Amino acid sequence: MKNRRLFWQIVDQIEEQIDAGAYPVGSRLPPERVLAETFSVSRPTIREAIIALEVRGRVEVKTSSGVYVLESKKDLQDGPSISAFELTQARALVEGEAAALAASIITDEELARLNNTLIEMDSGTNPELADKEFHQIISSATRNNALQLTIAGLWAQRESNTDIQAAYKGVCSQSDAERLREHTSIYQALKNRDSQGARAAMHEHFNRLINSLFEASEAKALEEVRRKTSETRDLYSLNHLVKS
Repeated sequence: MKNRRLFWQIVDQIEEQIDAGAYPVGSRLPPERVLAETFSVSRPTIREAIIALEVRGRVEVKTSSGVYVLESKKDLQDGPSISAFELTQARALVEGEAAALAASIITDEELARLNNTLIEMDSGTNPELADKEFHQIISSATRNNALQLTIAGLWAQRESNTDIQAAYKGVCSQSDAERLREHTSIYQALKNRDSQGARAAMHEHFNRLINSLFEASEAKALEEVRRKTSETRDLYSLNHLVKS
């Protein structure tokens, strides 16, 4: 784990240098030996970092030539891209305040509808639909059209962006019990007319979600690094030349 953490630190530092213009698009990174000396790490650690950068689409490794900086995928898009992390952070900020506002004015009828969504989540029939309805009820309970439009827009991003859909699917389906517990805490704070508690409960919900997203993203990246490392090892292995 220590070695993995170390090479990810190198990845972050090299990406920062690329973004800062130290290595322009099309330029070649320094040789492996120089990078190892620059960052005071071993050459195998640099190799792992280069593989991770290649997986991320930041560099291209050309055999017998070197490692070249690629144009960022963000630069190739017409508009700004939104990651699952950015969306989740935005939802936490906006929906946290929405819950705080709704706590003082939510009706008994809306509370009853919220409770029904919790029952549906617990039944497991369609937890995703119940989840969405839960947040929509709180949005409506704010009596603020601007907030409602903002929250609806964030949900539209979640449902239309394929990358975000995939990221959420990977973590939401594995945490039904946690999601129910978190939504129940939000409901209880709203029922108690506790604005501060509703905000905190909403923030706790999204904090767990964004941490799960990071864990899933890192696991996926590490698996891809292992795959690339295995391919490289097979390519240059001399096992077939070594007599048993």
